[in-house]
Amino acid sequence: MSIRTEQDYDSATPALAQQMNLARRACWRIKSYSSESLFKTYASVITDTSANEIDAEAPPPPRDKTKTRIEPQIAPAKRNSSCTSSDWRGMFSKRTLLICALALILGSAQARPNTSAVGVAPRKVSQDIVDAVTQLNLGQSAPIDAVDVGLDPTPSARVPRPEPLKSGDENAKGDEGHKMERYPLSSVDFARVKTPFIIGIWILSASIAKIGFHMTPKLHLIFPESCLLIVVGVVIGVVLYFCTDVAVSPLTPNTFFFYMLPPIILDAGYFMPNRLFFDNLGTILLMAVVGTIFNIATIGGSLYACGKMGIYGESETPGLMDVFLFASLISAVDPVAVLAVFEEIHVNEILYIVVFGESLLNDAVTVVMYHMMESYNEIGLDKIIAQDIASGVGSFFVVALGGTAIGIIWGFLTGLVTRFTDHVRVIEPIFIFVMAYLAYLNAEIFHMSGILAITFCGITMKNYVESNISQKSHTTVKYALKMLSSSAETIIFMFLGVATVNNMHVWNTWFVVLTIAFCSVFRVIGVILLSALANRFRLHKLSRVDQFVMSYGGLRGAVAFALVLLVDENVVKQKNMFVTTTIAVIYFTVFLQGITIKPLVKILNVKRANKRKPTMNERIHERFMDHLMAGIEDIVGKTGNYNVRDKFKRFDNRFIRPLLIRDLKEINELHLLDHIPMQSYERALNTNRGPSASNADGKSRRQRRYSRISSRMNPFRNMNDKI
Repeated sequence: MSIRTEQDYDSATPALAQQMNLARRACWRIKSYSSESLFKTYASVITDTSANEIDAEAPPPPRDKTKTRIEPQIAPAKRNSSCTSSDWRGMFSKRTLLICALALILGSAQARPNTSAVGVAPRKVSQDIVDAVTQLNLGQSAPIDAVDVGLDPTPSARVPRPEPLKSGDENAKGDEGHKMERYPLSSVDFARVKTPFIIGIWILSASIAKIGFHMTPKLHLIFPESCLLIVVGVVIGVVLYFCTDVAVSPLTPNTFFFYMLPPIILDAGYFMPNRLFFDNLGTILLMAVVGTIFNIATIGGSLYACGKMGIYGESETPGLMDVFLFASLISAVDPVAVLAVFEEIHVNEILYIVVFGESLLNDAVTVVMYHMMESYNEIGLDKIIAQDIASGVGSFFVVALGGTAIGIIWGFLTGLVTRFTDHVRVIEPIFIFVMAYLAYLNAEIFHMSGILAITFCGITMKNYVESNISQKSHTTVKYALKMLSSSAETIIFMFLGVATVNNMHVWNTWFVVLTIAFCSVFRVIGVILLSALANRFRLHKLSRVDQFVMSYGGLRGAVAFALVLLVDENVVKQKNMFVTTTIAVIYFTVFLQGITIKPLVKILNVKRANKRKPTMNERIHERFMDHLMAGIEDIVGKTGNYNVRDKFKRFDNRFIRPLLIRDLKEINELHLLDHIPMQSYERALNTNRGPSASNADGKSRRQRRYSRISSRMNPFRNMNDKI
């Protein structure tokens, strides 16, 4: 017999289904009754019900005339008389048949759960059995057998034998679906970790390539490290694009701005020479603010004028706001690229701080101009009013000053917290990393300059936090920041190479060539004009060679690429063309200018950086000249750089440092010892400790001298001591 499924039983006749369900429901309630009373009740009810239904049939079904039909009126009497007779063999055979029928019903009940017997009112068990069985519709279904209760058999199909049920899927699978799986010794699930595993592999390969790059002197002298990382990223991107189905898009704007950029800027701000930065702050602001606005205006206007001439083609000519949006993100000097190139060529400190300071402070201008052009593009050029322009100009001061204030406040809070960490030294680096990162995120919450926030937070922490933490914590912070910034820089340039390989590029030769030409030409013009203006107020003039290095060092990098990815394609239709052009400009500045700037610096004999620390004589004369120049400015009545620095030092030593630094007197002594030669340490300590310490030291020296003289006069004393 074939295995029957659930659908086969559902397709049975309604009478048969009702009979089976009611019988199962009756059988589930008979556990507390004896089998004999159950058999008697079941047999009597079936006989009465069958007789009533047979009488109600019209016309009666055809039957064999040789057999005598038992009248329904005498059937119960005949059954009762048989039950009371002494023919135990007949009773035994009937009970056996009833047991078989009951077993058949129980088997069907076990094979299929009852799904139709719902909502039956609880009554006595015996009455439930009678009511359930009397509802059986035997006229529409097959009789059990004629010999069971003496009824006349009718020609109908036999009741199917109940068998274990299977679901449709298991029945379709057959015997193979029942194969049991045992617990494996080991298993492989590469699909679960496929993408992060591949990313980790090519980051590891980039680190290995970096090691090999520094082990080859000729390659290291010719190419900068950023070029190698971009090439490795392009190779890995080609492999991933053509050989795998992994869709890796790692350099998203959020990934870059929230995770990659903060370690690099914090490292630069924390270890920045503060005095040199503030001495050249006027030139830095001039280049960062005025220079960036000049580049945006000239590059955007030139590109728009070329588009009006029909050079790009009619279908790919961007609008006015689209062009200025692109110019706002492509005009800014990138701090990551500047750090990567200028740290390798080791130019002098003034040149380095001017270019790097410009790349840090022009972030405020870039952010404001980018969001301003994006908003103007959404509003529409015809709907812009004077209030929108005034709000854009005012937002520059809010973004720049707000980001600076947030960074300084978080720096002060870090100094205040580290004042109480003298008993828990191990968590001191955590406060520096976490609170600087929170300063960056706090500025991003209010749409202010996160780069300015984390830069000034690092500058503030350098002055106050370093005096509170231990030497081991300072070493941990130093090397951890260097490691994080170097790793982030490696990942950025490599991700830039990986993101280059895709099928979304739109190449417009004229637009790419003109963008590169305008960026280079207007960078040179802006540096020459602004340097001439800055030299009118500078003591140390910027020479022509310095101006050339500043012009040639205006590199573009990942900041521009991350900003162009943020452009809404629904608003700016030429987004893909802007992305392709941005990548081309980055490759031009990093490869061509980055490779050629080192030999040009050697040819032009640019002054290199001096890594040695100033001697104590130089420090004394520097401090003396600061006080002398501040006094002269005060006498003349001019508020200059020295006068402002002197007033801030007085205010800092009187109010801020006692509040943020734990042991101010000991810190001053340690700073004094940093500039004293090693052989003068003891003399300086005796001077700071006073006459009592000097007398004690003199007494100890006399005792040592006396012991040496006595040992010479009595040589056997030393022999006894050795024994």
